[in-house]
Amino acid sequence: MILIGVLIDLALGWPDGLYARIGHPVTWLGKVISALEARLNTGPRLRRLTTGTLTVILCVALAALPMWAIQTLLPGGWLGALLGGILAWPLIAVRSMHDHVAAVAKPLVAGDLPAARHAVSMIVGRDPSVLDEAGVARAATESLAENTSDGIIAPIFWGVVLGLPGIAAYKAINTMDSMIGHHNDRFEAFGKAAARLDDLVNLIPARLCGGLFALASGAQVLKALKVMARDARTHRSPNAGWPEGAMAGALNVRLSGPRIYGTTTVAEPWLNGGAPDPTAQDLARGLRLYRRAMALMMLALAALALF
Repeated sequence: MILIGVLIDLALGWPDGLYARIGHPVTWLGKVISALEARLNTGPRLRRLTTGTLTVILCVALAALPMWAIQTLLPGGWLGALLGGILAWPLIAVRSMHDHVAAVAKPLVAGDLPAARHAVSMIVGRDPSVLDEAGVARAATESLAENTSDGIIAPIFWGVVLGLPGIAAYKAINTMDSMIGHHNDRFEAFGKAAARLDDLVNLIPARLCGGLFALASGAQVLKALKVMARDARTHRSPNAGWPEGAMAGALNVRLSGPRIYGTTTVAEPWLNGGAPDPTAQDLARGLRLYRRAMALMMLALAALALF
């Protein structure tokens, strides 16, 4: 079922015309999360912690329970797998991930830094105006690594483990984390449950994603595994360091490190710190590594389906 969803996504992505007409399941969830946050994120810290936890429970239930009901009604065999794959398709973003990063790589390789800055602003939160070529390449490569984990490998993992309710519940959790799981005055308490749950459900997928990047790197497999094992735990995130570390080792570049958000410079340790900054060509190599990793993932799904 999940393999069929991946194949449909590779063939179609999420068409612009369809998005214009009905939006996307993640945007539907986003509207619900925004409405609950506006209504419930008030009062003292304890109240915000409580209402934030309630928001997590409600949104996960809203996403997973209808999918559970639908899954119980699906017929067996290939027809059920096909119908389930169609339902899983919007929650898988293999093609979209590639297209967003390729939109950065193409102008960067061509030497069009302003266009590359604009494209990278679509996928990262950093101020693109202060990024040089290396900064744009680094931001896009990090986004490729981290978002492959939480945007592709994690939903597919939970879809394989728990079916349609698993993939839907994961997308709800990850969407809440991206919207309310921030360390600031507004969301520190209200989004705490969402952030902690997102960390938990990404523990296994992040490590699987790092291993997948390492295996897909061919001759660099040992270097990728070494950098990942050595540096992943130094990352600010308990999970993002694994795919980013593997990507850094596979490409022999340094990732993470200091970055600027608005007017604030955030000091972060480097992953594979002795290596050079990534270039436009390294970003293109990262996309090729991504394609090989996705091919390996599909082979693994096919093997699971067969055996």
